[in-house]
Amino acid sequence: MSASKDLNQQIFNEVASALSEKLGSEITIKSAQLLGGGCIHHASKIATSAGPFFLKWNAAGVPDIFLREAEGLEELKKAASAEIKIPEVFAAKMIDETPGLLVLEYLEPGRQINDDEKLGRGLAAIHKVSSANFGFVNDNYCGATKQNNHWKPDWITFFAENRLGWLLKLIKEKRFLAASEQQLFEQLLNKLPLIISANSAPSLIHGDLWSGNYLYSEKGPALIDPAVSYSDREMEFGMITLFGGFSQRFFDAYNEIFPLPGGWKERNKLYQLYHILNHYYLFGGSYLQQAVQIARQYL
Repeated sequence: MSASKDLNQQIFNEVASALSEKLGSEITIKSAQLLGGGCIHHASKIATSAGPFFLKWNAAGVPDIFLREAEGLEELKKAASAEIKIPEVFAAKMIDETPGLLVLEYLEPGRQINDDEKLGRGLAAIHKVSSANFGFVNDNYCGATKQNNHWKPDWITFFAENRLGWLLKLIKEKRFLAASEQQLFEQLLNKLPLIISANSAPSLIHGDLWSGNYLYSEKGPALIDPAVSYSDREMEFGMITLFGGFSQRFFDAYNEIFPLPGGWKERNKLYQLYHILNHYYLFGGSYLQQAVQIARQYL
């Protein structure tokens, strides 16, 4: 038997054991179908004696990434209305001497005529869930980048220290930043109190909501691959608007439930900046110049 087959069998044994424990009866794996679209991990639809499940796994990477993803999905699921679907978590395992994995409810692709509106209303309902402070119970990951979620009492401090400041620190350790660029971003951090409100309320956000992290299923629109935190909800729209993929019907439905505050479009590029810097941290290239251009717009 090849090393690849050995690894697959090991993973399937882990999945069968985890599902058997979760469901209270012996579960067997019948087959697996590789799925595309994943940027970081391997993904499959697995057929079992209890029906289909979604499996994500990796033998390398950040050890707790699947645990943190499961935690985020469960937080979103508690907050979600009937308008939006969050896949149920059946198993999550750390990456250690054996591969880490995440087993989720499998959602069959499908589309209804009012899915965009459901997505907008469902996200608005999640954003209405609040917390006493900004942050989350654990640090987690936006893509493969660690997010500092240590609690802070106000949004300006959290965004400056836990988001932009934290990411700039990571970038300086891995990528190149000229002295002039470092100075530019420091000036922006110092100016944040003049740009964003000190009275922002924490909202539960998905945290990495681009068009690849929601899907339309037979059970309605669904959110996947979260990087959750309690943040100013305008942060969510930084990613939503960065690459497109959200219709005007989505925005209209969102605003029916939880209207965005005045001036949010003027602040939008500031929140895009976090994700552009994250792309520079992960991939390098021209993302840095995009980030510099945005910073200059606010100075």
